[in-house]
Amino acid sequence: MFSSHENVETLAQLFAKAKEYAKMQGEYIKLDVAEKGVRLLKAVALCLVVILLALPILLFLSIALAHAIAPWTGLVGAYAIIALCYIAGLLIVFANRKRWIERPLVRFLTSMLLGE
Repeated sequence: MFSSHENVETLAQLFAKAKEYAKMQGEYIKLDVAEKGVRLLKAVALCLVVILLALPILLFLSIALAHAIAPWTGLVGAYAIIALCYIAGLLIVFANRKRWIERPLVRFLTSMLLGE
């Protein structure tokens, strides 16, 4: 019964279709990885652009604020106050790094890599 010509031909077609399916799955995986890589690079590029644009703005605003409070504290005192504000901000961000940086980053990466 299994040795008839029709069964052998049917099995050959089944193996050919299984091979074609496996090849298509491999192509799908490649395209999926490429898409996710592009999305990740796009997010990194956007973050870099925002940071590169925000840093000079923050620098000039800090200098303007220092010069605005300089009549009351002196220029050195004004820059010291601005530096202390940055140190306090850095300590606050460091203390909340898991909540503000790590968890959102993990959520973003897992949603991107596992699909939405």
